[in-house]
Order: sequence, then structure tokens, then C-alpha cells
Amino acid sequence: MARPAVHGYNAAMRPSLPCLLLAACATESTMHPTAPVPVADPHSYARPHEVHSTHLDLDLRLDFERHIAEGTVTHTLQRLDPAAPFVVDSAGLEITAIVDQDGNELHATWPTQPDPVLGTERSIRLLPTTTRVRIAYRTAPDAEAMQWLAPEQTNGGTQPFLFTQGQAILTRSWIPLQDSPAVRVTWTARVQAPPGLVPVMSATQRGHDGPVHTFAMDKPVPPYLIALACGDLVSRDISARCAVWAEPKTIDLAASELADMEAMVQACEQLFGPYRWGRYDVLVLPPSFPFGGMENPCLTFATPTILAGDRSLVSLIAHELAHSWSGNLVTNATWRDFWLNEGFTVHLENRIMEHVYGPDRAAMEVALGMHELASELRTLPAADQVLHVDLSGRNPDDGMTGVPYQKGAAFLRRLEQLVGRPAMDAFLRQWFDEHAFRSVTTATFLAFLDERLLRGRPDRDQVDVARWVTAAGLPTDAPVPDSVLFAAVDRELGRWRGGTEPAQLATDGWVTQQWLRFLAGLETASAPRTDQLAALDHAFEFTRSGNSEILAAWLVLATRHGYPAIDRRRELFLMTVGRRKFLKPIYEALLATEGGKDRALAIYRKARPRYHAVSQRTLDAMLGYSP
Repeated sequence: MARPAVHGYNAAMRPSLPCLLLAACATESTMHPTAPVPVADPHSYARPHEVHSTHLDLDLRLDFERHIAEGTVTHTLQRLDPAAPFVVDSAGLEITAIVDQDGNELHATWPTQPDPVLGTERSIRLLPTTTRVRIAYRTAPDAEAMQWLAPEQTNGGTQPFLFTQGQAILTRSWIPLQDSPAVRVTWTARVQAPPGLVPVMSATQRGHDGPVHTFAMDKPVPPYLIALACGDLVSRDISARCAVWAEPKTIDLAASELADMEAMVQACEQLFGPYRWGRYDVLVLPPSFPFGGMENPCLTFATPTILAGDRSLVSLIAHELAHSWSGNLVTNATWRDFWLNEGFTVHLENRIMEHVYGPDRAAMEVALGMHELASELRTLPAADQVLHVDLSGRNPDDGMTGVPYQKGAAFLRRLEQLVGRPAMDAFLRQWFDEHAFRSVTTATFLAFLDERLLRGRPDRDQVDVARWVTAAGLPTDAPVPDSVLFAAVDRELGRWRGGTEPAQLATDGWVTQQWLRFLAGLETASAPRTDQLAALDHAFEFTRSGNSEILAAWLVLATRHGYPAIDRRRELFLMTVGRRKFLKPIYEALLATEGGKDRALAIYRKARPRYHAVSQRTLDAMLGYSP
């Protein structure tokens, strides 16, 4: 696989590893696990080194008619500077009262105009005796973290639905809090929902009394992992600690597709230590969810696009489960350290897939990921190809490219290649055990890497750590495993290019990953003609595929090369699926065609209300759309 050239890096200028990004390590390593990491977070106004919220209690009523939540949040404070105010982040919230534990009214100041990315800084003046602060508030109908769905946007079609998506900095749009991943809190919630609707949260469910449901998270988590959903939901047990939640019409398929959840948990426990969150449940959401999944503790939120009917897309569940170690247990302290969440998680995901489904399946997943990364690197500016990316002055979503995921995982695979799998597994388990329930920086990891894995090794210079972390591009020593199953695909691609009719290709028994390899390979020699696409579609029924990954890849290919038979299917897909991973390349392909912008905008104007704010932001910029 061709890899992009490395830009902006001079090997002769490489700093030694002990000097690289280590300025904050000595201070951070002495912190109590629940205390905030003393690093500047450019994406939060909070000053937790002065006043730190350690616990919060939510009490909210959900109003589906007005599309708002209203109630209170009560913060328990650790006051490190007795004279300092309590500073929280908020975005679009209407705050109606602020009092302390004794009922004393507290005064707050905030700027006239909110920052378009960060929202509003609320600085609350505390009394000398203040230990708790209760904020009464209501959310805005267009709160970015909250998506309120009409019944027709759900699978059941009879009840409305709500879900929240807090990553990276959207939790501040439904809770006023210190919205930084460096600030970890325990929390409880009391949620009142309309009759017939069931709320669930990223916590342990304590019980319910009529329409009021209570929840508790007794382990400190960063704010972006506080999540809520509410709708016509039922559950199905997979094991004593695993269950699937979904709408009634989806529950049978979801439970069948996700039957291996317990096996995945056990695999990760064997590799990287105990599962510390009690339950591991999965909530299958309506299709407007903007991501494949979100690793909310105790309750992964997942897109229904993974329900392929053959368990071929469950690597997404392995990924979200792996976050229970990398991301939720040990968390990036700032969003420029995001690769510590995602690169580690992709690596663990691959180990889970290998353990449960075998090495060939795992090798295919890695190869597909690296192919996607190579394609994306050709479009990214050099500054965004860096693992430790600088996101100052930008929305942290800008850093959510394939780089922290696939380049980060490739770095860990390269380290494993150097030291061997047993040593690498032991190192990762030490990392999780010794940093459990902490938020950490890249500097912390590099110091730990040097001390526990690389120091004293005569071959340590074979891996250029500084280049991997601070330089653009993908180092040439990035490992990509061979796959026997992909070799079979490549042989059939060669036969197709040689003139073999699609129906005569040896494709029986191919799994999703092989089909994705096949579709990606159709363009490697020359652009396929319309008649060739028609023959492929006739033989394999790509346009009618119920597998979202295969269908999305086919829609991009067919759009790019002018195959008109997919036009209606493409519009239907764009109108019903909100997953940004699929939307972005399909709209990009449409924009690149003659008259494509007008067609793309015509679809987008209709589909946009069905998309989450995360997807809207990406597509508004791409299409030049102004609401």
C-alpha cells in the first residue's frame, strides 16, 4: 500500500524521548485519581485547579412537545482556591437560579456574546461557606447535544425519541458543568419522562417510581460520557451483565446480531484486566445517530447500520467495548491527546476481534483501516496528520479524523512488533491499571512508554517515537498484516479486469470485509465504465444491499462514475441514515459530478433536520449551506 510522504520533519532535529512533551508529567503523576489534570484545556472555560466539581446530581423533566429538558444540576465542590469563583461551561442554556447548599442566592457573570465554538463562560461567585451549588436551568430546543426525533424518524413510528451526544464539547449544551475531559465527576440523575417512554443513561439504573427513573455513576468519568436516551425501549439479556436495548421492532435482530457481547467482554478481560463498570449494555438507536457508536459507560450507544444480519459489522461493538479500558478508564486530558483514546481502542478492538473471530478477520479489519487512512492522508493538511495535533482555536471535532484512530493503532502495532506481543500486552495492562480513572496527556504516556517498555533496549531506536507522535504523514515502518482472504479478493479483481464476467467470479462465502476490498479495488487500475457497473450490480445486487457498509461504498463508487440506477437509492439512504462516516463521502462524490451541488443541496435541505448537529456542522461547511 502506498503511503504519503512525511512532511515537516527533520530526523536530525529529533528530540530525545525523555525531552519530548514531558513538561507536565512530574506534576500530573502526583495527582489524586479524581483530581483535575493541571494542564490548560483550550476548549473549556473551567478552572478546575481553583474550584473543582467532584460530583453532580441531575434532576430533569423531559418535555417532548417543547423539545427541552428543565430542572437542576447540583455540583459538589472541591475548593482549592477559597477566593476563586466556580466557572462552568454552558451553551444555549437558560439559567434561572443559582443557590448554595443553604439556599443562599449566588451571583454569576458571563459575557454578552457567546463564543461560536466554546459557548458561554459562567463565573459563579461563591460564599466562604459554599460547598454545593445548585443551578436551575432549561435547555434550548436546538441544543446541539440533544436530538429530539419525531415518531416517523424512529423504527416503531408511533413514539418520539431523544438521545444526547456529548463528545467532544457538547455536554455543556444540556448541563452547565466543567466540560473538559480533564475533569472527572461521579453523578446521579433523576429523570422524569412522559408516560410510555423509557429513559436510559450511561450509568447504573437504580429504579423508577412511575414516570421518574433514577440512575447513578459511582466512578469518576469525564463530562462527555454523561449520556441520556429516552423512547419506546425494551431490553433483552445476553448474559448476566450484558443486555441489548432497542425499539420493540428492532430488538430481535439486535439481540441476535450482538449475541457475542459477553464473549467480547471476556476476551478483553483476559487480555487487559478486569471490566470495572459492572454492566455492559448496548442501546441500538434510530438511524439519525451521527456516529457508528459512542462508548458511554455501562451503555454503548450504537447505530442500527451495524445490524447486517450476519454479525459482520460487530467490530464496532468490539471498538466501543474496548473504550471501557482506553478512553473511559484512562481518558485523554485534552482533545489534542485524543489519540490516547482512539488509537489504543482500535488496537484493543483488533485484539478482541482476533480472539473471538480469528486472525484472518482481524487482519482484514486492519488492512481496511489502513487503506482508509492512506486515502484520507492525501486530503489532510500536514498539521492534521500529527497524532499530538494542535487544536487551539478550533473545534475539537476537527481532530476526529482517521489519524488518531488508525495512525495511533499502527504506532502501537509497531511497538508490539519491536518488543513482542507478550511484552506489549503486559505493558498495556500496566498502563490501564496504574492510570485507572484518570485523565492523562501524551506526555504522561511517552514517559511511561520510555520507563516501562523502551528504556535499556538496544533496539529502541528502530522505532522513531518522536516521528510517530509529532510528525505528519505515516512512517514507512507502519505494519499492515497479510490476509489470505484478501488475497482471494485480489485474484478475483484481476480476473474481472481481465474480462471475466462478474457472475463468473468466485465470490461465494465472501464476508463484508472482502466485499469492501473488492469495491475499493475496482478503481485501482482504471475507472469502471457505466456498463461494467451495471453488470456488477446485476450480479451482486449492490444497490439493493441491506449491509450499510457495502451499500455506502457502492453508492460512492457509482456516484463518482455516473451510474444513474443508484439515484433513488442514494437519496433514500441520505434521507434515512445520519451516520457522518457514510454521509460525508457520498455528498463529496455527488458534489464532484456535473450539476452535483444543486442535486446535493436539494437532498440536504430535506434531510438536514433528520441529522444530528455533529453531522450538520460537517455537511454545512462542505456544501456551503447556511441555515
